[in-house]
Amino acid sequence: MPMLLAAASEPSHTPAPSGPAGPAGAKPAGHGATSAHLSGQPRDYVYLQELATDGTPLGEPLVIHRDNLAQTVKELEENHPRWVWHRTQAFYPELLKAGVIIERCHDLQLCGQLLSYSQFSAHTDYAKNAVKTLTTEDRPEPPQALLPPAPSPDQGSLFEETSAPSGPTLEVLRAEYTQQQAALAQSQHRERLQLLLAAESAGSLIAAEMQFAGVPWREDLHEQILTEYLGPRPTGNNRPKKLEALAQELRTLLNSPTLNPDSPQELLRALHRNGIEVKSTRSWELQQSQHAAIIPLLAYKKLARLLSANGWSWLDAWVHSGRFRPEYVVGGVVSGRWASRGGGALQIPKNIRGAAHADPGFKLIVADASQLEPRVLVALAHDSKMAEAARRKDLYEGIAAEGFGGDRAKAKVALLGAIYGATTGESGRLMPQLTRMYPRAVGFVEEAARAGEAGHTVSTHLGRSTPPPSQAWLASQQSTSAEEQRRANSWARSRGRFTRNFVVQGTAAEWAACWLAELRRRLRAIGTNLPAGKRPELVFFLHDEVMVHAPQELVEECVRAIEESAQTAANLLFGRIPVDFPVTVAVVDSYDHAK
Repeated sequence: MPMLLAAASEPSHTPAPSGPAGPAGAKPAGHGATSAHLSGQPRDYVYLQELATDGTPLGEPLVIHRDNLAQTVKELEENHPRWVWHRTQAFYPELLKAGVIIERCHDLQLCGQLLSYSQFSAHTDYAKNAVKTLTTEDRPEPPQALLPPAPSPDQGSLFEETSAPSGPTLEVLRAEYTQQQAALAQSQHRERLQLLLAAESAGSLIAAEMQFAGVPWREDLHEQILTEYLGPRPTGNNRPKKLEALAQELRTLLNSPTLNPDSPQELLRALHRNGIEVKSTRSWELQQSQHAAIIPLLAYKKLARLLSANGWSWLDAWVHSGRFRPEYVVGGVVSGRWASRGGGALQIPKNIRGAAHADPGFKLIVADASQLEPRVLVALAHDSKMAEAARRKDLYEGIAAEGFGGDRAKAKVALLGAIYGATTGESGRLMPQLTRMYPRAVGFVEEAARAGEAGHTVSTHLGRSTPPPSQAWLASQQSTSAEEQRRANSWARSRGRFTRNFVVQGTAAEWAACWLAELRRRLRAIGTNLPAGKRPELVFFLHDEVMVHAPQELVEECVRAIEESAQTAANLLFGRIPVDFPVTVAVVDSYDHAK
């Protein structure tokens, strides 16, 4: 049963709002609420309307005061509805704060973004009429009507209470949902596309729940780590003691008494004055020089990175009440991988992972999918010979035993080169051997690369498609001069590398989304009858890795859920195929002990 939930930004009629003390006495959506006058600002209210599967409204909408929304949703959750809303972030965080967890949803913005660009729905009116604003191969935008509102100019910090924003009207959202369902019904790959939309929407719930739960974080341990590496917390804008000592050493070695090592321009000029002819201050280029200043300079850059990315300012801004709570962006990368907005959640460096520490009586269960992308390639290409190698826990060892004289390193370089388009160096030298051994797998990514070079669109297994090439790219392919043609060929090869990897990385992201969704379902079942503070929770996700914070007595059950969810994800995507998707699991007290 779809249940549409919308911000009441422009109420055009006046069905009865629920009472100030809660929804008691208010009639459920779709059962004929009576008329009454609305008081207060429009954004103080939300619309709630029951829909048929195709989006047809069932009865009149109910208008609910925002203060009563959580209790109403909690009561309706007993009927297992699928909540349909503009975007999950517009409603779910406030529901979580009120202790309400919902089972499933349909995020119109995320789903609209997928349907607008998918080749599986390209022939539908929905995709043809979508307003597409891409100029580069960046993350596709959703339909214009579903773009999020601009932030208020007086909006405070991430954790500050703000007024609920108004969104698209009920009529707009209902029409959007109807059109999306019609596009699904017209797709020749409806089941795949439907699974993709469900997994993406489930991901939006998981992202909000992980932000709410947060990664358990010991501020005292983080302080100890920073003090060990940098020295005591400095005052004002001063550098930490150890960093300042390195800066002073560099000033001496480079004969630059006023050098600011944090300024690339100043540093580059100082290096040049001392005969260190580098084009940039990147670490890999600096390592080519034997000058005495290089070792302390590299040490300085490493510590400066720690200070800027995860130092005391980061700790003060992002860790509260023993939890690190970043905001995740579902499908934030064009391939479908997640991104994060602030806090660098997807780039937690090894030297501070010790601060991610389980609460007393709990454990961190860290699991990652072993060699996910190569295994996804096997499934996509239907390469039965490589599937035999994939039955080993270590796929690269299996490939090495078949044709690289048992040299695992060579097998890994060859296979990753095929996936990422590395055609030079060691990878290029090994590619012919890999092609002879596994023509179907190599042929699959080669076909995707050729399609990209020609400007065509490629799609993942469930139907996420590459955005079209930009107008500048298309114009370059029509060039006639030799210089412009060389540039056009370079751009074409670059797009070919992008599409080659897209089909594999994007399908791996789909597998991970299904893994997350199934794991969430199983963890909820495990914690059904437990109080809120004693339930296992998903608290972190990174591409092919999950972290569960679980009570010690539930660890074994949670590990089993993680492993079984991985196989369920594979079955959902590919059916029952002879390819294993094993996960490596570590049960630890702190994140730094996981690997």
